[in-house]
Amino acid sequence: MPTYDYKCLECNHKFELFQSMTAEPVKLCPKCSGKVKRLIGAGSGPIFKGTGFYQTDYKNPSSKNNSSVSKETKTDIKPETKTETKTEKTTEKKAV
Repeated sequence: MPTYDYKCLECNHKFELFQSMTAEPVKLCPKCSGKVKRLIGAGSGPIFKGTGFYQTDYKNPSSKNNSSVSKETKTDIKPETKTETKTEKTTEKKAV
């Protein structure tokens, strides 16, 4: 059930009421019994209660497929290792 904001047109008293959406709007101020106007509120954002809300819970399914493809290609690529064998040059000395 939403919370509605009201403002009295005579005494400028602002108040909130927790009402169902089908309930009739309040017409009289609780302080001075003057006419009231229901204000348009910004509304509230989602309320996350409990544990287990992670960034990855609401990802786009297409991004999930792209990440699995990139993981596969990364594991298939093997790093190049250079295996150079050094050959020693042996020089023969001639005996004179």
